Amino acid sequence: MPRRPPSAADDLDGTLAGRSDCGQAVCHDAAVNIWGEEWDATDDWSGGGAKSKRLVDRGPQLGASLYELGPGNSIVYHFHHGSEELLIVLRGRPTLRVAEGERQLDEGDVVHFPVGPDGAHGLRNDTDEIVRYVVAGIRVSPEVAEYPDHRKITAQARTESQTGERLWLIHDLDSDPNTPSG
Repeated sequence: MPRRPPSAADDLDGTLAGRSDCGQAVCHDAAVNIWGEEWDATDDWSGGGAKSKRLVDRGPQLGASLYELGPGNSIVYHFHHGSEELLIVLRGRPTLRVAEGERQLDEGDVVHFPVGPDGAHGLRNDTDEIVRYVVAGIRVSPEVAEYPDHRKITAQARTESQTGERLWLIHDLDSDPNTPSG
């Protein structure tokens, strides 16, 4: 049975409202609530329509984000060359696509995605209800991710590129004369 979202009555020691002593190099002034309706502004270049918010500031090794898929929304099928990921379904019944096929997940399901093509995955919401889930994983820099359905590869890094901006590159395999067609 799914748990209800925490409320102010659950916050006996103030840890849900905020942290006064992190004891670490990076901390939030206030806790992030997975049941809240505040979302990060995102550039959804893949066009799936997902909402997201970071649960962990970009650190050297750990990343975690909350995602919400409305009916008909999706996360594009992809895999990472450097980052493992762990999916935890909080609400709804998303359809998971992996190399072996598709299956509908239930609330509370947890799925691990290893690096490389064996970890390829995509999600979509085929229901009339909201789907909400967390993806956590290791974060490496630089990172390369592939999007087989879009025939694109991204390269990204936390360091500056020669342009002075953080590295973020999308390579379109269909426009590369040296790439065999798929």
